[in-house]
Amino acid sequence: MASVVVLEFAGVTKAQYDAVNAELGIDMDAGTGPWPDGLKTHVGGVNDNGEFMVVEVWESQDAQASWMGDTLGPALGKVGVPAPIRVTWLDVIGHQAR
Repeated sequence: MASVVVLEFAGVTKAQYDAVNAELGIDMDAGTGPWPDGLKTHVGGVNDNGEFMVVEVWESQDAQASWMGDTLGPALGKVGVPAPIRVTWLDVIGHQAR
């Protein structure tokens, strides 16, 4: 069953988000780059409180954990992005990407 992860960050800027994507070789505008196996959907943005949030749909929590540990975590550290202030997981009961 697919899972959704919601990551909330305090004090993270669009420039840091862009720098992490550059470190990963991902071009968000073009949708190109070495996207991780198991990732179905990715959205990044800022909530009403100014906190940066990432919402992703993954094939499994294990796939996300592997990506975080092997690839994304080191990129976040290199750019200086702090750990998320909150991580929420949801079991997917419906998903449609258009």
